[in-house]
Amino acid sequence: MKFTRRTLLKITGLGTMAIAMLPRVAFAGRNSLRTVRTGIQPGNKTRLVIETSERPSYTLSYPTNQLVVTLSNTAANASLAPAMASGTLITAITQVQSGDKLQIIADLSRPINEIPRDSIMLLNPNGDNDYRLVLDFVAGTGAGAKTATTTSVAHSTTPSRKYTIVIDAGHGGKDPGCIGKGGTKEKVVVLSVAKKLKSKLDAAGFQTYLTRSNDTYLKLAHRASIGEKKHADLFLSLHANANPSRSMQGFSIYTLSEKASDEEAAKLADAENAADKIDVSGFEQFDKDIRIALSSLQQHAVAEMSVEYANGCASAFKRAKITQQPGPDVRHAPFAVLRSTVPGALIELGHLSNATEEKLLKTSAHQDKLVAAIVKSVQAYNFDV
Repeated sequence: MKFTRRTLLKITGLGTMAIAMLPRVAFAGRNSLRTVRTGIQPGNKTRLVIETSERPSYTLSYPTNQLVVTLSNTAANASLAPAMASGTLITAITQVQSGDKLQIIADLSRPINEIPRDSIMLLNPNGDNDYRLVLDFVAGTGAGAKTATTTSVAHSTTPSRKYTIVIDAGHGGKDPGCIGKGGTKEKVVVLSVAKKLKSKLDAAGFQTYLTRSNDTYLKLAHRASIGEKKHADLFLSLHANANPSRSMQGFSIYTLSEKASDEEAAKLADAENAADKIDVSGFEQFDKDIRIALSSLQQHAVAEMSVEYANGCASAFKRAKITQQPGPDVRHAPFAVLRSTVPGALIELGHLSNATEEKLLKTSAHQDKLVAAIVKSVQAYNFDV
C-alpha cells in the first residue's frame, strides 16, 4: 500500500492545512525485490539489473572486488535466485538485510572504478517488468576506484524542479555558540558558511532561504518552523563543534532520533538545545497540527530521508578530503532544531576547540571547500523518493 498525503489524511484525520505542511514526498510502502540478473553488453560490459516493486532509492559503494547496491526501505527476497549470465565480472550475488535497508552484494572477479552516471539507468515499469535499476561497468583500477566508502549517486547535476532548501546558521545574537581559544565565535563562522552555501545553491538552480542573515537570536522551534512555512524539501543546520579534548577535530553529521546514538551525540544535543534556555522558561511548544503530523509513519519517512541525505553528505565531505571526526559517518540525537516534518541534518563543520581547525574554519578557502562538498551532497540527494 502506498501512503500518499490523501491516504495519510484519512488515517490520521488531519486537516488540509496540516497536510500542506508535510514534505512533498510520497509515503511509500515498503519496497520489495523482484529479480536480480546479470548480462553482457557491447564493449564487454557487465550489466547488473535489480528489479523492484517500487521506484528504488539507492546508493552504491565499492569495497575491494565488490559492488554493493544499498536499497532504502526494501525487504529481502529469500526465495530469489539471481539469474547469472556467463562471462561477466560478477561471480556471486548475495542479499543482506540491515534494518530497513537491503544490500545487494555482487562479488567481482576483478575490481571496478566508480560507475559513471551515464552507465546507470532507472527504468519505469514496462510490460511484465517493474522498476529496474540497470548498472553497466567494466574492470578498472584507476584513480576513480573506490573502496569501502558509500557513494550517493547523483541523479542529476541540476534539479528537475526548484527544490527548496532552508539553511540554518546555528546560534546568533546573545547566543554565540562555542568560542575557540583564539576568540572565534561559532555564530560568526556558520553564518559566513551559510551565506556562501546559499549563493552556490541558488546558482545551481535551487530555491534557498536562510533562517537568519545577520547576527540575530532565534529560538530553536522558530528555526524549525521556517522550514515548514517555506515548504522546504531539505533543512540544513550548520554548526561548529567543541570538545574537552583539544586534539579532537573533524566534521560530524547528525540526524534526529528520540534516543542519541552515543554519549557524545547526547551531550552535543543537550548543548545545542540549551540555546532556547537563554532567558526563556522552557521550550516553545509546537502547534497541535505539527505534533499530530509527526505520527510514527511520518517520523519513519522523514527519518529515512534524513539519514539518506546525511550519508551522502558524509561521503561528499570525505571525497573532498575534509577531516572527519572519529566515529560513525552519521550520528543520531534529539536535536530540537530538527524537529519538523522536513527531512534534514545538522552538520558540525569542525571543532573550534582545536587550535588548528579554529584557524582553518576562519579561512575563506576552507569555507569554500565545505560549501562545495555540501552543494555536491544536495545535488546527489534523491528528492523524488
